[in-house]
Amino acid sequence: MSRPLSDHDRRKQISVRGLAGVENVSDLKTNFNRHLHFTLVKDRNVATKRDYYFALANTVRDHLVGRWIRTQQHYYEKDPKRVYYLSLEFYMGRTLQNTMVNLAMENACDEATYQLGLDMEELEEMEEDAGLGNGGLGRLAACFLDSMATLGLAAYGYGIRYEFGIFNQKIVNGWQVEEADDWLRYGNPWEKARPEYMRPVHFYGRTEHHPDGVKWVDTQVVLALPYDTPVPGYRNNVVNTMRLWSAKAPCEFNLKDFNIGGYIQAVLDRNLAENISRVLYPNDNFFEGKELRLKQEYFVVAATLQDIIRRFKASKFGSREIVRTDFSKLPEKVAIQLNDTHPAMAIPELMRVLVDEEKLQWEKAWDICVRTCAYTNHTVLPEALERWPVPLLQHLLPRHLEIIFEINRRHLERVASLYPGDVDRLRRMSLVEEGGQKRVNMAHLCIVGSHAVNGVARIHSDILKATVFKDFYEMDPHKFQNKTNGITPRRWLVMCNPGLAEVIAEKIGEEFIRDLDQLKKLEKFVNDEALIRDIAKVKQENKLKFSVHLEEHYKVKINPNSMFDIQVKRIHEYKRQLLNCLHIITYYNRIKKEPNKQWTPRTIMIGGKAAPGYHTAKMIIRLITAIGEVVNNDPVVGDRLKVIFLENYRVTLAEKAVPAADLSEQISTAGTEASGTGNMKFMLNGALTIGTMDGANVEMAEEAGERNLFIFGMRVEDVEAMDKKGYNASEYYNRIPELKQAMDQIAGGFFSPKQPDLFKDIVDMLMHHDRFKVFADYEDYIKCQEKVNALYKNPKEWTKKVIHNIAGSGKFSSDRTIAQYAREIWGVEPSLEKIPAPDDPQ
Repeated sequence: MSRPLSDHDRRKQISVRGLAGVENVSDLKTNFNRHLHFTLVKDRNVATKRDYYFALANTVRDHLVGRWIRTQQHYYEKDPKRVYYLSLEFYMGRTLQNTMVNLAMENACDEATYQLGLDMEELEEMEEDAGLGNGGLGRLAACFLDSMATLGLAAYGYGIRYEFGIFNQKIVNGWQVEEADDWLRYGNPWEKARPEYMRPVHFYGRTEHHPDGVKWVDTQVVLALPYDTPVPGYRNNVVNTMRLWSAKAPCEFNLKDFNIGGYIQAVLDRNLAENISRVLYPNDNFFEGKELRLKQEYFVVAATLQDIIRRFKASKFGSREIVRTDFSKLPEKVAIQLNDTHPAMAIPELMRVLVDEEKLQWEKAWDICVRTCAYTNHTVLPEALERWPVPLLQHLLPRHLEIIFEINRRHLERVASLYPGDVDRLRRMSLVEEGGQKRVNMAHLCIVGSHAVNGVARIHSDILKATVFKDFYEMDPHKFQNKTNGITPRRWLVMCNPGLAEVIAEKIGEEFIRDLDQLKKLEKFVNDEALIRDIAKVKQENKLKFSVHLEEHYKVKINPNSMFDIQVKRIHEYKRQLLNCLHIITYYNRIKKEPNKQWTPRTIMIGGKAAPGYHTAKMIIRLITAIGEVVNNDPVVGDRLKVIFLENYRVTLAEKAVPAADLSEQISTAGTEASGTGNMKFMLNGALTIGTMDGANVEMAEEAGERNLFIFGMRVEDVEAMDKKGYNASEYYNRIPELKQAMDQIAGGFFSPKQPDLFKDIVDMLMHHDRFKVFADYEDYIKCQEKVNALYKNPKEWTKKVIHNIAGSGKFSSDRTIAQYAREIWGVEPSLEKIPAPDDPQ
């Protein structure tokens, strides 16, 4: 296989990134050498590759700092309304290349490192992913930060600086094994600790009610130490801040509780406080009601609100003086967006601060709270909705529980006045669920305490109004909105697919990078022979490059002319990796049956992590690897079908896989995937989608034309109808011979000859309690895959559909999403103006 053009070489040809000025290059080399000199320890005169990476990262960071300071100064001078995006997850990936792209430094850095005898791509590979998220929700937060900076919003991301992010996944003998992600072990050049803004956070204790108000006393204190990471906008000199909190024990922690002999133990026990920011909970779309998790949720909220109020009161650069005391102005100066219910405690905490500390009347405080907060819902799966047990809240946050009860009392009074005598509605709409152990429904708390509630794709927002939150929608229809998710075109096109970005720029100019709607201009070139050829060529180069990566990592010979059929996302029953497995087995059986037929060759890749406690998900991974062992070693099949489980799927691997994909699998049961964002990345990078009418797939089909996607399966109405009449898996099993054959092979040990009943749990689940109705969509899915095979044999027609998809992906920019949040929820206006660079005169 001839090695494809490296990105290093391709960068030299690319106009999108701005040219390297000679003076920039010599400055960069000087700064690089200076950083390298200070990075190296005195007694070591040989630099490692990691030393070079740190020197480069610090050189690039120097260009951020001046812009960062100036941006913050600019905000204090202008005093705009500030947006606070609260999220327990920020799945950032790597920072170096993204920063160079946004600062237009990539060519200069490439040239400088080249002149120093180094390879920039090799240095970039040294950076650890910041994996502080599980999947879609955390990656969305990262895209949003990029867009908020690019749109010139005075915005801050607030979260937790987990010492250990999402686990590293190893596949050992076909099974997932988790390893801790010690991402900070070599240090993180992108963050700056800010101990001067350390804040105390209280837990436990009890409440005392006095005539002048309520006091929360006898609490345990943990300190929140902030670490700031700069977030650059795209070539506008704006640099916003992501502030992540780390837990620290106070100096006097426990020492006063010990007699003189307990000193050592007291110091060791500091770990208990510091465990709060130790590790990210690795569950996606699943609620685990652990005390430590609730502590994390309150910790980030309490520290953040202190910061928000400090900034609101001072709001003068470098000043700590109080210049604002009138809290009625808070909603005019502050917008708080809750990314799912994880930061829901912000609502009772804001009430506690306003009522207990700032001594506002309840009604006034509540009005301020509701006008300040807004809530994004990310899922309709019942097992994902947070419901905290009342005894746990009573123990950990006694004052907040009292406040929640008071919010609920007033809320139910309003419900009762609007719907007199409707006792069942009162029960359904209460924030406190009775029956067995009392629990607080955090989604209900968020809806009642916010002025806006949004889903993340049109179909999802409609489902919220029609089912999950129907009662709340009937009572307050004005609160409910839709904000379809998006992805940042900087990381997910310019950075990860420079070849495609260049081809597009040659046709329609470079404006699409900050206005993705410009891609519509490609429509008129759908039949342009040159564009068809160039797009196909870039895809082929990306596939060759990814093939080299796969062969190095998996020792499987890849046919780069095969269709790259990719499904990458968290492993979950609702995402239906099992449906994909059934197709693989069916296709394998067909090839075996007629080995001399002209089959469309496929390399099918499935990747994603299973939550460590999710047995079925781990078994799904084992099934995929088992199928791969059989298929990949069958000489009859040869290179017409290969199955690869992509190990340790993460942002960095997505940046390689997405540009190489031909077919994107988005096959969740209709009505279960709130939006999806991987689907958008594949679309923008020239893959065709096979998918159900679920999440954002619906809007993708609308934008690109349904004929340019492979849509199959039940719609939401069909699923609802089936729920009413009952889903019977064995009816499909008995009626469809190929399905029966595939299931019998799984059940009979064909893929696990040494352990014939290895997959009995999966078989049992699919046959008897499959909530996601895999068999019901099997037949239509297989037929649809036949259409995919037929079209792939006609490269020109395939590529035309690809161009329709790229041209239709403008809507799915996170810039569009954020502009809508800004105007319709936060009440701020985006701006594309550039602020002066640090070296420009003010």
